[in-house]
Amino acid sequence: MTLLSTAPPSTSSPDLPLTAALERGLSTGDLTGLGSARPASRRDRFLSLLAVHDLHVAPLDQLGDRVRLQGHPVLAELKARLEGDWLAELELAWTEAGALAESDSVDRVVKAMRSVASRDRLPSSYKWLAEEADWEQVVQFLALEGGPDGGFDDLVAVCQVGLTGSAKLELGKNYWDEMGQGDQAGVHTVMHEDMARAVGMPRIAREDMPDEALERAALGGLLATNRWLQPEMVGALGLLELQAGPRCRMVLKAFDRLGAPEAAYPFYVEHAEVDPVHGRDWMDKAVVPLVAERPEWGPRIVKGAWWRSSINVRFFEALKDQLAVLQGTAG
Repeated sequence: MTLLSTAPPSTSSPDLPLTAALERGLSTGDLTGLGSARPASRRDRFLSLLAVHDLHVAPLDQLGDRVRLQGHPVLAELKARLEGDWLAELELAWTEAGALAESDSVDRVVKAMRSVASRDRLPSSYKWLAEEADWEQVVQFLALEGGPDGGFDDLVAVCQVGLTGSAKLELGKNYWDEMGQGDQAGVHTVMHEDMARAVGMPRIAREDMPDEALERAALGGLLATNRWLQPEMVGALGLLELQAGPRCRMVLKAFDRLGAPEAAYPFYVEHAEVDPVHGRDWMDKAVVPLVAERPEWGPRIVKGAWWRSSINVRFFEALKDQLAVLQGTAG
């Protein structure tokens, strides 16, 4: 059973979708024709951006020789064009949200961040997960959710580049916690892999993900590969820490209700207990000193949090709609 159906890319163009043309170019090294290529759909845009972001952040052994194309001017222009279109959409939506932009002091930034975090802290799909989902649905849901901090270790490592003082120390501390404080078994990605094996979680290919999940995944690459978006990245990652705790507690309730194997628990127990502390410390020891030192970062930090929240809302709304269909079918 699949929780979300996938909308195929548009086939209105007689040419290859950008995703396919980009893959062909990366495989052969011949990027001719990509200079003026446009995506056939939003889905095509995000699949293409994820492939480009891979050249910057994916493990080398997954990339092979194509990683040498990372800085190719054709790819740099394509990346800037695709991201520019997306950023224009994000900026327009942010402008229309206007009230949150009044974040020109430390107190206002903290208040705005917490307001954004409370907006979708516990989507109804998590309540459904805790109270109604069957085991197969829980596993499929978690496979799409990706864990509360999928890839967070690399993102926080990138985010601290160039920072100083309290913010640098806090992001370093956060990263060390992600690394299990030096214990391999406690590394969060290792714990997630252990959990996935315990519950028999499938690895969902990008091509089988819904559009909303692709956009959610691409946001990390957008922020990690553009140094000028560092303030927005601080906000987006901070929001993740502020929201993860209660969501993880809902997962644990589902595990208790359905009798999950013991090895499924440690990953979500860790996040249910630690992430509320991480969220508070991220605010007090990273956001507050950064805004005190650089007031112009305040609205941008809030904006990054709002971007993450808005993309999350779309993802979980799509998930909720599909869950409703499944429940109707089951009934």
